[in-house]
Amino acid sequence: MLIRRDEYLNKIIEKENNGLIKVITGLRRSGKSYLLNTIFKDYLKSKGITDSQIISFAFDTMEDVMKLDRYLPDENTLIYDTKGNYKVNSKKFILFIQELTNTDQPYYLLLDEIQLLDNFVMVLNGFIRHDNYDVYVTGSNSKMLSKDIITEFRGRGDQIHVYPLSFKEFYYANELSFEDAYLEYQYYGGMPYTLMLNNDKSKQEYLKSLFSEIYIKDITQRNDIKDTDSFERLLKILSSSIGSYTNPTNLEKTFQSTEKIAYNHETIKKHIEFIKDAFLLNESSRYNIKGKKYISANSKYYFTDIGLRNALINFRQDEPTHIMENIIYNDLIIKGYSVDVGIVEVYEKNDKGNYEVKQLETDFVCNNINGRIYIQSAYSIESSEKILKEKRSLININDSFRKIIIVKDSIKRYVTEEGIEVISLRDWLLG
Repeated sequence: MLIRRDEYLNKIIEKENNGLIKVITGLRRSGKSYLLNTIFKDYLKSKGITDSQIISFAFDTMEDVMKLDRYLPDENTLIYDTKGNYKVNSKKFILFIQELTNTDQPYYLLLDEIQLLDNFVMVLNGFIRHDNYDVYVTGSNSKMLSKDIITEFRGRGDQIHVYPLSFKEFYYANELSFEDAYLEYQYYGGMPYTLMLNNDKSKQEYLKSLFSEIYIKDITQRNDIKDTDSFERLLKILSSSIGSYTNPTNLEKTFQSTEKIAYNHETIKKHIEFIKDAFLLNESSRYNIKGKKYISANSKYYFTDIGLRNALINFRQDEPTHIMENIIYNDLIIKGYSVDVGIVEVYEKNDKGNYEVKQLETDFVCNNINGRIYIQSAYSIESSEKILKEKRSLININDSFRKIIIVKDSIKRYVTEEGIEVISLRDWLLG
């Protein structure tokens, strides 16, 4: 099965030979290695780069690590810390690269899971001092976050963030109708390996194993979280509340009242940051559109992959409205938007005839370098009352930016008398 990731390939090509370290980040198992070592490697070969000029090395595979054993035989290839975590000996790796790149021709270094190399920042900064080295690396943990790249690489890093398959990528990799593809995607999401599995049971088992064997262990061990039971419960509560407002204080109260567990809100806040750092979760803040300021009280959380979210709660909650909202959110993030929840304040008469302030919500306020759009997610608009409800906040936004209602129903695009576009989910996701 061919999975095309043309947008990411084009981003890499744009950065080719720019003198910086190309850092490909993203959730574990989201396709970073495939992008680098299959898609990009095929591209290099198509333009005449030979195999000897492409050096691929995966620091999380014993097959590659064993290649270093013959260098500096008196030193260990793997260096272990007190917790049993290993790093690959950087001196041995440098000798290995020097032996393979002993001419003046250009070389492409494609290095997988670079955080497992000891002193990797110094090593990579050393490589890019050579004019004939073009360096590309992948990484999965918090050391490889965008917020750390500038400081880690002293301005020599250039990030490309890879997400699980968007619905569009998923759709064109399958031979399914839109309806069947969406049904599959809303349950199992876009982790690439699920496309290779043939039945529901194997897909569910795979996604559950990713959480239990990789993500939870990775986060708890890296951040030294002792109470793993409460941490897993926090993840499940967040997965059950996608598209709903919450905050660490409310979550603390939930643990006290329903779980009978003391889980301090400061600890919860810190643990949510760990989950975000692992690329599992994104936070959308409330933004007062007219007041042009953020409201810090509550946020909404969305899972980077809806299939992983469903696996966490054992595929028990079928919430098509919130799942659709999460899928649209991810699509916007992948398309390069920063996304907030919009709040519009209006003055309306109450039952007593007095004016009072009411807050209307716009699902997504989306910004990028080209401007802003406002989006409402509507599973259906089967009545005039429902249309009015979805339009209400958008009508009260007094600016000229594009305003859109995305509807799950199969409809033909139209524009309301207020200038609001109404389009189908299919047209949005595939357009």
